[in-house]
Amino acid sequence: MEKRTVYHKIWETLAADKSMVFLSGPRQAGKTTLSRIIAEGFVNTLYCNWDIPEHRVRLLENPSFFTSLQRRDNSPPFIIFDEIHKYRDWKNYLKGVYDQYSGEYRFLVTGSGRLDLYQKGGDSLAGRYLLFYLWPFTVAELNSGSRSVADFLTDPLAIAMENAETLAATWEKLETMSGFPEPFLNGRPAAYRRWSTGYSQRLIREDIRELSEIRTVTDLETLYHLIPSKIGSPLSVPSLANDLKVAYNTVQNWLTLFDRFYLTFSLPTWTERIARAIHKERKVYLFDTPRIKDPAARLENMVAIELWRAVTCWNAMGEGDFSLHFIRNKEQQEVDFLIANEREPFLLIECKLADEQPAKSLLAMQRALQIPAVQLVRSASGFRTYRNGDLPLLVAPAAQWCGSLPT
Repeated sequence: MEKRTVYHKIWETLAADKSMVFLSGPRQAGKTTLSRIIAEGFVNTLYCNWDIPEHRVRLLENPSFFTSLQRRDNSPPFIIFDEIHKYRDWKNYLKGVYDQYSGEYRFLVTGSGRLDLYQKGGDSLAGRYLLFYLWPFTVAELNSGSRSVADFLTDPLAIAMENAETLAATWEKLETMSGFPEPFLNGRPAAYRRWSTGYSQRLIREDIRELSEIRTVTDLETLYHLIPSKIGSPLSVPSLANDLKVAYNTVQNWLTLFDRFYLTFSLPTWTERIARAIHKERKVYLFDTPRIKDPAARLENMVAIELWRAVTCWNAMGEGDFSLHFIRNKEQQEVDFLIANEREPFLLIECKLADEQPAKSLLAMQRALQIPAVQLVRSASGFRTYRNGDLPLLVAPAAQWCGSLPT
């Protein structure tokens, strides 16, 4: 599992088309490890980490330092720039590197900030790179099934109960240890708790404060600790602002920072073809799932991570233009997730702890959108199929269905 085969395959696909590839994702999700695995396929390699003072000085003193690499053959050298987004002029620097050396070198640029969003000015890098994301472990990645995206698009409700016990055990471990490699592979609850506390503190007190120039982080940390109790419901920014006694726009900005530095990710509403749909709401989810104490909210968060990994990986591979949403109308009917492709609704997904009867809101939204639907439950010995008029609906164990998502 440490080889991260799914992401290695994405890199190979993107690197065939562009000599500079960006790899972004949460801190400690395994980006440095993956970059070094990729480097094993090259004879001539060089690693530069902005967080290492000696590397930083070398780059600042000689921006073309990598050209002095002692080569072992004539193959293109592979240059890794790690955490380069912390360099104030990183965009201009990479633009110059690409324009001058893209024909002779291969570049992998990694960062724990949103390389596609976080900007401090400078010239655009548009057209000079391709981007993909690396996420914490998911049950689909660890199961490494052979189902293709084409198969999934043909029949998203296909399921088999193979490896049920193994998938259930993996799901439980992700639920208690998170999918971050260090605590997951360690497997001990005490080690996870120490890791989780230090992880959020380092991100907020170091990365976010340094790059956003926020002077005090106490309220920022308080906001992060409030989020686990908000999972599963549309986020009320006015309520959070009132709790923290700060301005509405301040909370909005802080939530954006959490997304940009991968403490959280947010999903927008889907409104097309939904009568009296709610607009401009969003749901927020954590990458560190075990922080969530409510079992139903924790289940929804885990499914959100599985679906988020799926759609971002499929997009990176050029399989479509997928997006992930939730649905809510003014009658308080809600469905947890909707996968869209090319701005067309494709699949509805609802999460329930144990209710194996399809939720009324799921049935109503399915009739409105005329698409397949699946209801995922925390645990069950098997799956059930239903018909909502002429529309197919599946009720299945979350670990089993998510474990079969294409990787």
